[in-house]
Amino acid sequence: MTLDRPNILMIQADQLAPHALPAYGHEIVQEPHIDALAEDGVVFESAYCNNPLCAPSRFSMLSGQHTSRIGAYDNAAEFPGDIPTFAHYLRAGGYRTALSGKMHFVGADQLHGFEERLTTDIYPADHGWTPDWRDPDRRFDWWYHNMDSVIGAAPCERTNQIDFDDETGFHAVRHLYDMARDDDDRPFLFVVSFTDPHDPYACPKEHWDRYDHDAIDLPEVGYIPDDQCDPHSMRLRKAYGNHMRAVDNAQIRNARHAYYGQISYVDDKIGQLLKALDDTGMRDNTLIVFTADHGDMLGERGLWYKMSLFERSVRVPLIISGPAITAGRAAAPVSLVDLLPTFLDLTGNNHLTDPAAPMDGESLVPFLSGESGPEIRPVISEFLGEGAVAPCFMVRQSRYKYIYSQPDPPQLYDLETDPRELENLSGRPELKNIESALHQKMLDHQDPEGLHQKVLDSQKRRRLVFQAHMTGRRTPWDFTPCRDAGNQYMRNHLDLNDVEGRARILSKRD
Repeated sequence: MTLDRPNILMIQADQLAPHALPAYGHEIVQEPHIDALAEDGVVFESAYCNNPLCAPSRFSMLSGQHTSRIGAYDNAAEFPGDIPTFAHYLRAGGYRTALSGKMHFVGADQLHGFEERLTTDIYPADHGWTPDWRDPDRRFDWWYHNMDSVIGAAPCERTNQIDFDDETGFHAVRHLYDMARDDDDRPFLFVVSFTDPHDPYACPKEHWDRYDHDAIDLPEVGYIPDDQCDPHSMRLRKAYGNHMRAVDNAQIRNARHAYYGQISYVDDKIGQLLKALDDTGMRDNTLIVFTADHGDMLGERGLWYKMSLFERSVRVPLIISGPAITAGRAAAPVSLVDLLPTFLDLTGNNHLTDPAAPMDGESLVPFLSGESGPEIRPVISEFLGEGAVAPCFMVRQSRYKYIYSQPDPPQLYDLETDPRELENLSGRPELKNIESALHQKMLDHQDPEGLHQKVLDSQKRRRLVFQAHMTGRRTPWDFTPCRDAGNQYMRNHLDLNDVEGRARILSKRD
């Protein structure tokens, strides 16, 4: 690649399964701006998150390290302030760094290398969402992931999520224009992170009406009977109250209809960001990365939301588009921990060869130049959160995928012949060597029993800390954006001509 210190605009959706995007073969969803990025960029066909849960996935993505290495076990695990993120590396290397939207940081550090944060977060920053594996039937989040999200799916003009994403999009677009008209000539890393299409499934009527309701597809794999279901899936069903008759096909279709509308809503926001890049002329030197933190089962197999290591939960879209990129598709399995070394490689950061902390990923730059990357690279994902009772691991290498959790029977799938993961091949004599090799890769990655004890100890500490935090006077960790209203717009100590001159941007479009 020939770009010299490009800008990087990273756009992240929440709970967006690539299976719902036309770039990955879906024929119903309308998202022309994502499609345009895919046409001009590299589409990674087998990209994975490293933990199918919001906060852990983001922490591993930012740090380039697996969640078990940094203690990012669940949605209430603290992200340590001394773990370098790609924002730290690029900022130290001369980039201006900013974040608009969701990142679900837990702990007192609410910046993690970002110079500016334009919005608060949509989720709490304390330890209140800590699960308890010693008492798995007691749910801390009974009010959250349950079938009400499916039963109540519908068009809705305002929701908590729409309010948040409207704010995220507004400040993101404004920030792009602000960077174009200020005198800071550093290249930028700008992360814009939306909470849609995360459940609850509700979208504006404008976006609902873009779809023919009768054309909304039902799950490819229906509700798998309990006696044929793996134990972890059964625990998830119990956790969010889904049984054979919990919802009917009409309710499932409503939920999927709303989910598709939420994707279109996010796509409109992406279009506004791309317009700002075009208006200011910055797009010519900006790489655009589009991804999500994890997927959504969306009724497949009788499962919803994430927290599973099946494909529709653990796979993510990953599209990298921009100047000097050779458009195409990459079939090799990759994961979100690859983004940190990729950003270092793209920006010429010398920490790529001498990082301040371990890096579990590899640079994706060869794929962006039309080269064939290593097809046999293993990808590892973990799940250590609510709904589990012990660490869960996934190893994907080439066509095979292995899932292991100590209390449960192992699972082995050939994704080439069985993309729906319906035939568990574990224990087949002819695949003994393959299964043994994948199991060993899991053991080389982590000690399941030792990690189990670390998670239990962490959960116990955090529950006590949260109890104390909520007793008496509470000092919140939640991020509060700063606004310098005394220097915004026109004030009496400012010269109006100077204010107007600095604010004006002439169109850079042809």
